[in-house]
Amino acid sequence: MFYETAKNDHGLARPPFKSCVVPRPIGWLSTVSPEGVDNLAPYSQFTNLTFDPPYVLVSINRTPAGGRKDTAANIEATGEFVYNIVPWALRDAMNVTAAPFPPEVDEFEKAGLKKAPCRLVKPCRVADSPISLECRFVQTIVLPGDSKTGTVDIIIGKVVGVHIADEVLLPDGKIDMEKIRPLARMGYSDYTSAEHVFELAPSDRAGDAPGMARLGLEGATGQVP
Repeated sequence: MFYETAKNDHGLARPPFKSCVVPRPIGWLSTVSPEGVDNLAPYSQFTNLTFDPPYVLVSINRTPAGGRKDTAANIEATGEFVYNIVPWALRDAMNVTAAPFPPEVDEFEKAGLKKAPCRLVKPCRVADSPISLECRFVQTIVLPGDSKTGTVDIIIGKVVGVHIADEVLLPDGKIDMEKIRPLARMGYSDYTSAEHVFELAPSDRAGDAPGMARLGLEGATGQVP
């Protein structure tokens, strides 16, 4: 099949686009409002941008009324946010925080989640999330949509601190993703989790496999010979 996005003439019972780029990491973002209310919400249009220094990006669609989500408003107002990885064990709690609670509601409390303080930023992190990234706001890019909900705030943040639980670190220095089983979004209301990890060594066809692994795939920072 083929369809033009402007015409939206796919003829399917369910919109297919968000199932075409999967799996997508879930940006479980914690923020705090200027009034001091903690906020926590998941976003599936999330990724890392680069690693030296590390930046992350999240795309947050507007509300049906065209307003900004609490997460976007808090990030711009305070200049800080935290990414928390979603492990399999917290899937139900994550789902609770996806509900459209009003700004004065603390999603940590609604989902029964414990908070942990950060070192360099004010927002709390999810205590039972094995990986959290402390981030500072860099800029917002607004893409206009064909509808109020279609308009999106693309927010870029610089990672200034990283928390990794000791129990998910392997002796070889890698993170045990099979233990975490991080959740990812598919399309519709479907999710998946990383339950199987395999290694595929870089091809040496161009004669620089060691350098490719160190600089590109592993994301080494600084000047590496």
